[in-house]
Amino acid sequence: MVSIAGSKKLKRQMAPTFWGISRKNHRFVVTVRPGPHSKSASIPSAVFLRDTMKLVFTLREAKSAIYGGRLKVDGIKRKSLHHGIGLMDVIELEGLHDVYRLVPKNSKMLQPIKIDETEKSKKLVKITRKTTISSGKTQLTFHDGRSLVVDTKAKVGDTKAKVGDTCLIQIPEQKILEVIPLEKGSQVIIIKGVNAGKIGKISDLKAGTFILPKRVTVNIGDREIEIPEYIVLAIGKDKPAIQVE
Repeated sequence: MVSIAGSKKLKRQMAPTFWGISRKNHRFVVTVRPGPHSKSASIPSAVFLRDTMKLVFTLREAKSAIYGGRLKVDGIKRKSLHHGIGLMDVIELEGLHDVYRLVPKNSKMLQPIKIDETEKSKKLVKITRKTTISSGKTQLTFHDGRSLVVDTKAKVGDTKAKVGDTCLIQIPEQKILEVIPLEKGSQVIIIKGVNAGKIGKISDLKAGTFILPKRVTVNIGDREIEIPEYIVLAIGKDKPAIQVE
C-alpha cells in the first residue's frame, strides 16, 4: 500500500504558537497532513487533544481515543492523528458532554470555546470560490475545503451568495440554512493578526486594486480600522448567528 507523501512530524520550534505546545521537552511533534485546512491554519487532532485541550496526557492516550473513533469533527468520526482541525470546526469527544468550537480569540488564530449542545450541528463557512459547472449548476467552495453544488442563482431565501459571504450550514448534512452577506452593517469577526477574535461592524468596503486587496473598514468599539477582506468573517447582521466567543 502506497503511503501518503509528506512528513508525519514537525520540529517543535517550527510549530505555530496557537497549538499550545511546550517547545523544549521533546524535539518533534505530530504535524498536520493534507486535508481540509492549510497546515499553517489548523491543529493536528492528536495535538489538539493532548496539548491544546489537555483531555489526554500522552500521545498513546490520544491514539487510543482517535483510533477508537471517539473523536468527531463536524459530526464525522476522524481516525487520523494528523487530521487538521481549523476555523469554526465543531469538536466532540465520546464520553464527554462538552462540545467545542475553534474560533479566533485573544489575538490567536485558533482557540477552543465551549458551545451549547444545540449548536453542534451548525457551522459558519466562508465562501472562497464560486464556479459554474455543467448542467447550469453553481459550485460553492468554502474555507474549510468543503464544496457544495447549488442552483444557478445560488440563492437561499432572498439572498444571493457571492465570494466573501458566509453560509450558516447544517453539519454533517451540508445544508445551507442562511447566507450572511459581507456588506455595510454586517457584523464580522477578525480571524488573523493582532486583532484576531475582535468583533465589529463593517462601515465601508473598498474594491481591490492591482497592488492592494479588497479592504473593509471595521468599527470595533471606539476604534475604526481598515483591514483586508480575507481576514474577516461575516457572522451576522445584528448579532452573531451562532456562538463565536
